[in-house]
Amino acid sequence: MPFPSTDESSNAYGFSRISLDDDEYEVKQPAIRNKYVVRDSTGTVVLRGKQKMFKMKEEFPFVTDDDEEVFTVKAGGIMDVAGNYAIRDAETDEEVVVLDEDFSLFVETWTVRDPESGDTLATIESKNKVLEGLRSVISVANLIPNKYEIFDADGAHVGDITGQFSLRDTYTVTIDNAGNVPREAVVAAACVLDALENN
Repeated sequence: MPFPSTDESSNAYGFSRISLDDDEYEVKQPAIRNKYVVRDSTGTVVLRGKQKMFKMKEEFPFVTDDDEEVFTVKAGGIMDVAGNYAIRDAETDEEVVVLDEDFSLFVETWTVRDPESGDTLATIESKNKVLEGLRSVISVANLIPNKYEIFDADGAHVGDITGQFSLRDTYTVTIDNAGNVPREAVVAAACVLDALENN
């Protein structure tokens, strides 16, 4: 049975000021920590993000290359280390999706949820269970690039997030088959994954 049309889903979980409909994005952290640049498959900068300093709650606004604010990722609790984060549309000020982190010793999983119903839209799960275990006890393990797999609500493969060996955090986000998964929301979640992991 074919997937239902993604138009309604994309509208419901998209952003007012940008369309993230490419199949591949590069997320790179420049020399300044907690600052990010996102490029599409052509190398064009589509998003820039930087953590707001001195905030009681973690807050990461993302803007276009022309400095127009697109969305903000904000922690649900004061100084959240693990918990939920809301991705909020900058123009409408409405929550697009919520991210929940579920971390165990060997598996790290991020769940992308509908902000009202709480329904699972997608999950992002670390592939290297041994590496995740080492990260929790040996800080040098954080220098090893991580890999994640993106699944839809039924557990079907959607795409991957692959870390690269680099002095700066660099990830490639690949969407193989979005199906009925809201692509923009999942790409946005993947783009901020590194920022949330390191706070």
